[in-house]
Amino acid sequence: MSKTHAKQSRSIKVIIPAYNEAESITHVIKDIPKIVDEIIVVSNNSTDNTETNARNVGATVLTENQRGYGYACLKGMDYVAQQANKPDIIVFLDGDYSDYPEELIKIVEPIIKEDIDFVIGARDKKLREAGSMTGPQVFGNWLATTLMKIMFRSTFTDLGPFRAIKYDKLLALEMEDKTYGWTVEMQLKALKKKYTYREIPVNYRNRIGVSKVSGTVKGAIFAGIKILTWIFKYSFK
Repeated sequence: MSKTHAKQSRSIKVIIPAYNEAESITHVIKDIPKIVDEIIVVSNNSTDNTETNARNVGATVLTENQRGYGYACLKGMDYVAQQANKPDIIVFLDGDYSDYPEELIKIVEPIIKEDIDFVIGARDKKLREAGSMTGPQVFGNWLATTLMKIMFRSTFTDLGPFRAIKYDKLLALEMEDKTYGWTVEMQLKALKKKYTYREIPVNYRNRIGVSKVSGTVKGAIFAGIKILTWIFKYSFK
């Protein structure tokens, strides 16, 4: 096998947290490129047909009854850790079909071709469908990334959930947040560990169904508090 081919044949697993995404999950899974070795859907105490629909299109389905985005991601990571053959890359992707799963190829490309540690799919304003991000989401992203620039000299512009990271680098982060702070925790810890990172502009559309976070006042407030808590916590470390 040539060195070039070896670099390109990386093992990739996708983790999709999903809470009551029966209408969208099939679309998400079907649009994920075939270069992925396994699609892992973590049903976060879903009460609809999310689990059945995901299984029907070939995904591995896990159940995490404790509600929280971080809980679901950690469940997926624990499952991967139990496997004999570990992946090279983990991709995190939401189950609401707001991202374009086919763009996974350009998300992992910097890792495969340039040995970058961590890649964020940045929801560029020019590529966002009208209404796909709420006012609180846009402001929260701006505030969080601006604070990271000031405190950590970061170049992040988004806390986008569509992201890829080398598996060994992910483990080294020792992720712990169970709820809304998962994405910002990963970015802050990557900065602290001086990982190489890149943002790739991605398309973003209106999700199928109603958001469980940005779609409610309570969710938006708690997400904002959690994100700011992580930023200030790390600014004093």
